[in-house]
Amino acid sequence: MGADRYDVVIVGGGSAGCALANRLSADPGTSVLVLEAGRSDYRIDPFIHMPAALPIPIGNRLYDWKYETDPEPHLNDRRVFHARGKVLGGSSSINGMIFQRGNPMDYERWGAEPGMKEWDYLHCLPYFKRMETCLAGADDWRGGDGPLVLERGPATNPLFGAFFEAAQQAGYPLTDDVNGYRQEGFARFDRNVHRGRRLSAARAYLHPVRSRKNLSVETLALATKVRFRGSRAVGVDYLRGGRLHRSVDAGRVILCGGAINSPQLLQLSGVGDEKLLREHGVGVIHHLPGVGENLQDHLEVYIQYASKQPVSIAPGLRWRARPGIGYQWLVHRRGLGATNHFEGGGFCRSNDEVDYPNLMFHFLPVAIRYDGSSPTEGHGYQVHIGPMYADTRGWVRIRSTDPRVHPSMQFNYLSTPTDRKEWVEAVRVARDILNQPAFAPYNDGELSPGAKVATEEEILDWVRADAETALHPSCTAKMGVDEMAVVDPTTMGVHGLEALSVVDASVFPFVTNGNIYAPVMMVAEKAADLIAGNTPLPAADVPYYRYRDGTPLYPPGDPRNAAGDLPGDEEQR
Repeated sequence: MGADRYDVVIVGGGSAGCALANRLSADPGTSVLVLEAGRSDYRIDPFIHMPAALPIPIGNRLYDWKYETDPEPHLNDRRVFHARGKVLGGSSSINGMIFQRGNPMDYERWGAEPGMKEWDYLHCLPYFKRMETCLAGADDWRGGDGPLVLERGPATNPLFGAFFEAAQQAGYPLTDDVNGYRQEGFARFDRNVHRGRRLSAARAYLHPVRSRKNLSVETLALATKVRFRGSRAVGVDYLRGGRLHRSVDAGRVILCGGAINSPQLLQLSGVGDEKLLREHGVGVIHHLPGVGENLQDHLEVYIQYASKQPVSIAPGLRWRARPGIGYQWLVHRRGLGATNHFEGGGFCRSNDEVDYPNLMFHFLPVAIRYDGSSPTEGHGYQVHIGPMYADTRGWVRIRSTDPRVHPSMQFNYLSTPTDRKEWVEAVRVARDILNQPAFAPYNDGELSPGAKVATEEEILDWVRADAETALHPSCTAKMGVDEMAVVDPTTMGVHGLEALSVVDASVFPFVTNGNIYAPVMMVAEKAADLIAGNTPLPAADVPYYRYRDGTPLYPPGDPRNAAGDLPGDEEQR
């Protein structure tokens, strides 16, 4: 420890925490301390930095918090495993490296909430652009000089070609860039891989500025409590190495622990629903019933097929092939070790009732699960699929005053008629694509779930038994001004308290339709300006794609809109 007091203490050195540490310490007059409960992301650790090694940290206590839900009542009372990064860089150091902003309409939905008008798409777009260097080319929608270097997956395996052709045969379009003007469609995906290495938030934002004299980073530092003087946050207590009790004073405390840990720490510190706090003997600092509520996520299944031809990447995953792959990566930063394998996919609508894509596909040229298990010894391929906008809601709640005890959490997957309906549609859309003529040279039959799963109830029974989380927990300390809101969208401060902010996926009011790393980083970029008192970036002035007829759409009332595009069409904006 270099000091007993810092202007800013950031709790959590994950995705948002790394971005905030970079931006806030850019002012040499602001001292910043980052407290990360996990260990360092050592440069020599191939399990973090080799993209293809991504399954290894997941489920490993050295890298992963290994959360688990309470029994999910609509998933046969299964406990669902939730991996979260326990290392500098957070989940960006163990995730699948897929970079998806979400749909512009997601942010229009955010902006339509009371008090949230400056979180609409055109206000968020400048921050998306500021954080990225898109190697496919900068334009009105993509950035060209940000810290996150984004490479587009090559998708050269012939199975990707068959997938893109099959999507078109099924009636879905291709798109040039799912993060650009038009998301709807199928394309190669952007990924956080650069020159054959994972580009985590720690590598992109934190390591380049570690030499700043006003920036300190302490790992193996588990925050146990935010200290208050009246309603003002004044410091953080934490455990160093699991044993040493330490305390630091702060001018401002920013929680960046993610959608599970941030509400847990708030509740342990006396901020949350007073009934829950009193049940656990926690002194109430501020009654805020929304803390830990509104929990959202994406659930997914793998639909897997056997391949007639030996074109999948399965041989490269066998143990005897791994030394050669490791050598190619260590020496040349290329080969199977240099890719996350999720090189393409797409977005589409499951029915004609939704106005923009509610399904996301990840295509993989091998049939395998995250844990490495495979339904076949031979070649295969699969899609990861699931609804993006489930109307289910869950919660995160402390079960103990010991911060080392994981909180109770439940997502209530499949608990609503709409969610169950869209699940059946999702599986059927995926099967329709995978059984198009383009796959005829490869399709050797469905491995999972298999032909025996056909009716609506059979599909739902399979989902209940087989679905896994896509690892996108969010929304448990949402921005807004209603009675369940936790964070002020204009300052990022916690309602009713001073000098305390939350900046991570927990502040989303609604989950976006894709992997959530990019939206988290955008929120952190914008929050840095709001917390520092900087003038926010001006709103962009570009159109966004109109899904019903393909015409560009500008903000309501803009004279460039086509005839009939009036403010009454706001559900499409």
